Amino acid sequence: MFIPHTESETGEMLKALGLKSIDELFEDIPDKYRFPKLDLPPALSEMEAFSMVQAISQSNESTQDLICFLGAGAYNHYIPAVVDAVISRGEFFTAYTPYQPEISQGTLQAVFEYQSLIAALTGMDVSNASHYDGATACAEAGVLAFHHFFGKRPRIVISPSLHPHYRETMRTYLQGYADVDIVGDESGVNPLLHPDQLVSKVDESTSLVLVQYPDFFGRIFDLSSLAESVHEKGALLGVAVNPLSLGLLKPPGEFGADIVVGEGQSLGIPLSFGGPYLGIFATRKELVRKLAGRLVGESVDQQGRKGYVLTLTAREQHIRREKSTSNICTNQGLMALASAVYLSSLGKNGMRAVANLCYQKAHYAASQIARVPGFAVLDDVPFFHEFIVHCPDSVEEINLHLLDHGILGGYDLGCDYPTLKNHMLIAVTEMVDKEDIDLLTEILGEAHHG
Repeated sequence: MFIPHTESETGEMLKALGLKSIDELFEDIPDKYRFPKLDLPPALSEMEAFSMVQAISQSNESTQDLICFLGAGAYNHYIPAVVDAVISRGEFFTAYTPYQPEISQGTLQAVFEYQSLIAALTGMDVSNASHYDGATACAEAGVLAFHHFFGKRPRIVISPSLHPHYRETMRTYLQGYADVDIVGDESGVNPLLHPDQLVSKVDESTSLVLVQYPDFFGRIFDLSSLAESVHEKGALLGVAVNPLSLGLLKPPGEFGADIVVGEGQSLGIPLSFGGPYLGIFATRKELVRKLAGRLVGESVDQQGRKGYVLTLTAREQHIRREKSTSNICTNQGLMALASAVYLSSLGKNGMRAVANLCYQKAHYAASQIARVPGFAVLDDVPFFHEFIVHCPDSVEEINLHLLDHGILGGYDLGCDYPTLKNHMLIAVTEMVDKEDIDLLTEILGEAHHG
């Protein structure tokens, strides 16, 4: 432990407090808890500690060391150098939530630009300043829908092909709400059912139907008919998106989505062992007063100069207190900035190019894997950059074999879906090339015969 205070500084502090010793400072703490004896190794110098930690870190392997075909919600994409160059500026990197926001015009403008970009990307009217990750954004969609109908429509229908973590987080969030009934993904339900089949679960008590686009398995469905059916019942349609796929796919706002959420990690944010990430949340203007989190608006001051302000803050937890609909009152500001820089640097054409690279490479990989004896690609439905592979052996064993050859294999779907035992979810991004895909197929063939 490094203690920066000198003895003279400690003495000055005690004198200012009217105390004679450190023991007197802590006398309100019971003796047995005051100075516990810790079983710690001998102290190290800074140089020694740095060498030890560096040696430990070298045992890790990352996507810089391995060819990555693992996705399932977090993806290995290229991040332009400009992203780190901007977010590493001191004005942004050291800033926290601005509690006197109007004096933080740079931070507010950055958030406003992020909101504008997300609204344009999703085809929605308004976006908030982000949530913690895709899972919490999905949960907040359930919260918004519940309160939009004043708790009179307690049923929420969620697709079994919605990310398992998102479904778990929604249940955790809503477990304290009276009479909330979350249905659609019960045990035994076919995880690969068509989204239109969820309509049978929708009734007059339903507030929200939440689906994923592309879904957890990478499949792409036309959700227009589902949106019509949901709206006929008076419910809201929520769509969890992979934002990068919207470089190619129709935005949810164009087929009737009321709420769009998603994980923004693919927009210029590194894998980082699982976080911090970015929760996207966009909606229609009619729902904006139920929108949780921060919302930045553009205005003018008394002299007509453009300025940015937090708007509709009465809905914030820190102001509404017990009347609030959510306890989210901050946002992933630095991550939102990173995604804004990423989107701005790529532009429309760049987004389309990256999405197209992912799409084309994934389809090449699927065609090659389908030729490997014993492996079968489930490609009966259009997919973006992830697809399901039925394996002849245990996914865990196959992935261990791949790892021996420097390849990070796909996600074992049997971990979340018992009926998909021996099924692997392969993700392909622009970061892999034809040679990487050819090597994958070669090693898969070896894994089966070996």
